[in-house]
Amino acid sequence: MRNRLLLCCALTALTGCSKKGGDEDATLLPQVKAGLAAREAKLSSYRIAGTVQDTGLEPVTFTFDYRAPQRLRGTLGPPASRTFSWDGSRFFQQLNAEKQFVTFTSELPPAQLAGFLSETFHPFIPEGFRTPLLLSHATVRRATHPLAPQAVELTQKLEGEAQGLEMTYVLRWPQLDFLSRRTRAPGGAEAEERVEEEDCDAALDLCVPKRLGRWQGGKRVGETVLTRVELGAALPNDAFTLTAPEGYDVQTRTLVPSSPTTPPAGG
Repeated sequence: MRNRLLLCCALTALTGCSKKGGDEDATLLPQVKAGLAAREAKLSSYRIAGTVQDTGLEPVTFTFDYRAPQRLRGTLGPPASRTFSWDGSRFFQQLNAEKQFVTFTSELPPAQLAGFLSETFHPFIPEGFRTPLLLSHATVRRATHPLAPQAVELTQKLEGEAQGLEMTYVLRWPQLDFLSRRTRAPGGAEAEERVEEEDCDAALDLCVPKRLGRWQGGKRVGETVLTRVELGAALPNDAFTLTAPEGYDVQTRTLVPSSPTTPPAGG
């Protein structure tokens, strides 16, 4: 009887520990979601400039300006100098090599417009300036990191075209500053982007990356270096409305929803 009581007590203790851990994970994820939203609100305006370089290639310079809500302007430097901008109602494309300037009006529904802007400006926005998109099945746990005694690991498996790809973010706790992002493909291939230098703002109580290293299979394959970081930059509306330089071919076009491809007759 005594042994049975001891066994019951042991099972109760184990069950209690497991339940406590599960409860902590269940409350941690909402805290992370709320914290990421609060951090995104702090980054309501900024201006950055820097270089992106892959091993063995020349660095490419870029600049990016952002102001909420939904004002974006990105410029790629030599050798292909071009600028893209969205001023809230129009999209501008300036190609300097071709001396071409195009103004696009939009007839896209909000979801498609958001996807278009995300795809266009994603290359200009380093990790740490964009908020991780959390899926419904994301999991989070406490962790540590060389740059943060307290951190959280946010893990999720992607769906759709990237189905099976596992992505893990490591974020400083509780500020949720980006520290690294690891990916693992279904076949086992691994890649990582990690912070090597930071720029911290005491007033905003957050840090953003100044240098990001990219690694694949344990080898360094590239880096992003920010030479200019202005958080809270004053960016007026007209900073995102471009005008054509003299001598450029000026065109006006419309962004329209893509229509589904009609299958050929006879199947």
